[in-house]
Amino acid sequence: MFKRSSGVLAHVTSLPSPHGVGTMGKTARDFVDFLAAAHQTYWQVLPLGHTGFGDSPYQCFSAAAGNPYLIDMDLLVEDGLLTADEVRQGDFDASPDTADFEQLADTRWPLFRKAYSRVTPEMREEIAAFTEKNSEWLPDYALFMALKEEKYHHMPVYMWPDKDVRDRKPAALEKVTEELRDEVDFRIFLQYIFFKQWTALREYANEKGIQIIGDIPIYVSADSSDVWTHPKLFKLKPDRSPKLVAGVPPDYYSATGQLWGNPVYNWAAHKAENYAWWIWRMKSNMALFDVVRLDHFRGFAAYWEVGADEETAINGKWRKGPGMELFNAIKNDLGDVNIIAEDLGDIFDSVKELLRDTGFPGMRVLQFGFNPDNTDNDHLPHNYPKNCCAYTGTHDNSTIMQWYREADPKSRAMARRYVKPRLFERFSAACVRVVYASPANLAIIPMQDILGLGANARMNVPSTVGGNWKWRMLPGRLTASRAEKLRSLADTYFR
Repeated sequence: MFKRSSGVLAHVTSLPSPHGVGTMGKTARDFVDFLAAAHQTYWQVLPLGHTGFGDSPYQCFSAAAGNPYLIDMDLLVEDGLLTADEVRQGDFDASPDTADFEQLADTRWPLFRKAYSRVTPEMREEIAAFTEKNSEWLPDYALFMALKEEKYHHMPVYMWPDKDVRDRKPAALEKVTEELRDEVDFRIFLQYIFFKQWTALREYANEKGIQIIGDIPIYVSADSSDVWTHPKLFKLKPDRSPKLVAGVPPDYYSATGQLWGNPVYNWAAHKAENYAWWIWRMKSNMALFDVVRLDHFRGFAAYWEVGADEETAINGKWRKGPGMELFNAIKNDLGDVNIIAEDLGDIFDSVKELLRDTGFPGMRVLQFGFNPDNTDNDHLPHNYPKNCCAYTGTHDNSTIMQWYREADPKSRAMARRYVKPRLFERFSAACVRVVYASPANLAIIPMQDILGLGANARMNVPSTVGGNWKWRMLPGRLTASRAEKLRSLADTYFR
């Protein structure tokens, strides 16, 4: 799939910004310029969805909707929907290296509503066309959010007191849609703005020679418009709460496994519809990105299913996934799509077979290669196949410097022997160099490892809630000298 190339992993929220969180505005374009100057080919982001529980981009209210917090305030000023003074007055005293989502919830929405109140007749025509183009999901999502946030005070869908609305009885839906018409339209407006800004940013990146790698979480949130509108596609109780939930058994991330809480798919129902929902989902994402990373790829071969009442993921069972049937259905409808398979975790032969059958590149993570027994393994660069994407770490890992400082002495010694830092070369820089030099056709480095940051820059700790997804890059870090170092690596190793 890939020519020999390289890129950087940095979520949009992690970019510098004067407004409390990274957005799709000027600093995103500055980041694209940095990538171009550094002779990079790819910018990898995390899911762009409307975040819910724990602010996780892997727990969103919709498989298609964009996160309003990524909307850039200064671009709204350029559109005449806000004034610069209003944006300044609406800002809070944000830490430059942290995204404070609680404060954003208090400060952004009054500004969004003010912008919505100034929509012009010409813009209303554009919004109507946008709504028609996205009629498969947008009206349902907008109504879902209006119900959740305005009528039912943030209750999850399975706790909504009006069962006719919860169960989508036509008369009940017609009534609440009329009742909440302005709130529904407000949320459609936000999606129009999000996609307008994202499309412009992606076009800017492509013009600079940068392709964007998106991320598709395998599962959707239990409290989402997807579950509300397609309940038969998930294993739910009669009240539409999850009956069985997803996760992974104990692994190198957690001794008790990871209990994600997402409802697992009713794959028989998907098959009966020839996987139409997944085809739609893939098509929607390919309209946003040049390449997509398919999270938890192993779950398509076999997935871990846990009772919804369990407190950990230990007492689960492996269930057979859809396998090649799903990917053949996608290919038959959409043709070849550019997919990276996140094939990490407890990998069975069935997962390796599915990866071979799809032809998708898998992932290798340098951190996983080092161990106290000094044993050879697939995550050491000399074992990387060409058809893979190599990382120093992912959004779920420690930064490489945090790993080095916290690793046991034997693993640390193995790592030093392997990467052999040169005179005055930091361990993190040596790791980046080794990944670039590897046979892998694609090398992706988290921005934190390019900057050589430690524990404070970790993006996520799996199986924990709170304190994650907050890291932001300080202004002034995208220097010409840093771009030159990356450019030299890319040129030296023919990326």
